[in-house]
Amino acid sequence: MKQNEQQHLLELIVNSKAKEKGDFTATSELACKLLLKYFNATCVSVISLRNKALEQKVVACASPNTSMVEVTKKFRHKHFASELYFDEIRRYRHVVSNISPTDKRLTCFSEYYLQSGIQSNLDVAIRINGHIEGLLCIEFDHQIELPKQSIEFACQFADQLALTLATRYAYDKDERLTLFHSATEQAKHVLMLVNLKNQIIEYINPAHEKMTGLSRDVVQNNELITLDFFRGKRELANELTQELIAGKTVQGETELQRIDGTNYWVQYQASRFVTEQGNYYALVSCLDVSEQRRHKDELEKLAWNCTLTGLHNRLHFTQQLDVTSEGVLILIDLMGFKRFNDTSGHEQGDSLLTEVARRLKHFAESNGAIDVARVGSDEFALILPAIHSSDILEETIVKLYQKLSVPSVIGREKVDPKAAIAVVDIAPVVGEFSPLSCADIALQYAKKKAMMNYQIFNDDLLATFKNNAEIERDLQTAIRGRQFELYYQPLMDLKNHKFIGAEALIRWHHPKKGVLYPGAFIDIAEQTGMINAIGDWVLEAACKQLNLWQRKNVDIVMHVNVAARQFFSGNLFEQVWNLVTRYRLKPQSLILEITETELMGDVRHATCLCQELADLGVGLAIDDFGTGYSSMRYLKQFPISKLKIDRSFISDLTTSHQSREIVSAIIAMAKALNISLTAEGVETKEQELFLEDSLCNHAQGYLYSPAIRENEFSRFISEQNETVH
Repeated sequence: MKQNEQQHLLELIVNSKAKEKGDFTATSELACKLLLKYFNATCVSVISLRNKALEQKVVACASPNTSMVEVTKKFRHKHFASELYFDEIRRYRHVVSNISPTDKRLTCFSEYYLQSGIQSNLDVAIRINGHIEGLLCIEFDHQIELPKQSIEFACQFADQLALTLATRYAYDKDERLTLFHSATEQAKHVLMLVNLKNQIIEYINPAHEKMTGLSRDVVQNNELITLDFFRGKRELANELTQELIAGKTVQGETELQRIDGTNYWVQYQASRFVTEQGNYYALVSCLDVSEQRRHKDELEKLAWNCTLTGLHNRLHFTQQLDVTSEGVLILIDLMGFKRFNDTSGHEQGDSLLTEVARRLKHFAESNGAIDVARVGSDEFALILPAIHSSDILEETIVKLYQKLSVPSVIGREKVDPKAAIAVVDIAPVVGEFSPLSCADIALQYAKKKAMMNYQIFNDDLLATFKNNAEIERDLQTAIRGRQFELYYQPLMDLKNHKFIGAEALIRWHHPKKGVLYPGAFIDIAEQTGMINAIGDWVLEAACKQLNLWQRKNVDIVMHVNVAARQFFSGNLFEQVWNLVTRYRLKPQSLILEITETELMGDVRHATCLCQELADLGVGLAIDDFGTGYSSMRYLKQFPISKLKIDRSFISDLTTSHQSREIVSAIIAMAKALNISLTAEGVETKEQELFLEDSLCNHAQGYLYSPAIRENEFSRFISEQNETVH
């Protein structure tokens, strides 16, 4: 029964008037309707392949769902068949799949399958003399295994469509030749036929005159060297002619010049073909791509340049630095720029950056710089040619420093730019270390100088860099190997002279260097991102110890330092909540310390997090208070438990009137805001007496005890508090 039905459907196609006339579209429409019903398919379509690249055009389409027809017409023609798909069709004549959206052979149509919901398909080639002219596509919105008989039946239908198309070609051969000539004449891109034996241009279309200004009469039936491409370059013409005769395709993109001197960009392609008489010809096509080239250059400019300053950006600079083996790297940081930008406004900040960039550009041009770029929000960098004299190098850097320090009027405000400059001789370090990393090290030293903030990377800094690199490697081992231990420094209540708390301070038991203090590794941990893992360990170890003390009825609070990266990590509250819950810590017995500068990094986020921690019964202390830029407004905004006066104000209390005034002012402010105070770095009785008289709440320092191990700490505070009683 099935075979009879197939025979009947084939006869309907064979005997149709549309096929007899060579009407490919009408025949395709009939085939789609017949096959849609026979296969009970979701969609059946006939696609013509317009060129070698398999650009598709929907000739006919049938589906029970009218929207499906629109989807097929809309999306199918937008896609090009891949080489993998083309090879499959050419080899087996058909592609059949019941996993169409994920079939690797069909990835070129994945967007179409996504839009249409197609799950299975059978695509059959419509071939004439072995050349693929089109596709017969039978598609299903469900998975289906098609039997071999059904596939062969679809192939027979494709054969009938191929015969229809062949008939059409036979009718239209003369007309198509006429149309081809007309099309080439009207084409916007240049087309020419070149006799490779004598290099004569036997045909060229009018587009060439529009592109080059050379009339057809000058070029056609003349030699190749008439063209702009070969003007005065007969050897090049001979070379390319031989490549074409050998069967090579010549293609590329180049900039040419017209006779009037104007430039233009052309994209060209030439390929050989052999006539029936055995003559060698080349079909050459050229396209004016000047506009696209200008657009590309503009995009490259945007990709490689800072839009504000016009200098190269960090991406371009680092790529240039990567291929530079010798020279001088200069890294410049505008100190205080963030505060200027915040206080004066972003428009003023941009004007300052633009002015600095202008000065750097002039300096770069005067010194033959290899590259100059803006590599950060307030950072710039240059690469100068190698300078082998240390005196000349120093002189050059001093000139740059002075040039950048010249006051400038931004808006109506006189601004004194203050730059920190790092200088690295690239050759000695490039094989072992990153020059930019070396510059970062030097920049830190430059910023700390009282005057002339520039630093040349030297052997001492190189030794520091190597040590830091070693510390970084060892830190990774330390984190995995639990080489850390917490020490505890007591906090004294100045009113009743009892120890009421402890600050947890990390120590690293380095297997080779012994006990290392935080100053030796915390900065490196922050720069490399390892601070979070270390901070997590410190926080849990401190909470665990606090739990042990509370179980022994030791009534003290635990202070734990939190780094900015850890504070703003996004999971600090969850971590603290878990620890407070797991170790059943008493409310207000855990206090987290963060510096005021770090707290101001993101005021909105910090405010929300501090409030959440306060609701959890966890206190917040601002460490090193007085060295940053907190204001009364911010202090009122945060639910702060304590301020810790920086040790730099305590160390010279007895000798500096200014320090006494600052400490007194901080104490008065804290009292007004009802915030507890701790003085850090108390070392003498005179300092303690001043703080007591000023009504400071707590103190810590070597006057009482350095940070000590847990067993020593427990014994120490027990003995000291008993003495007080």
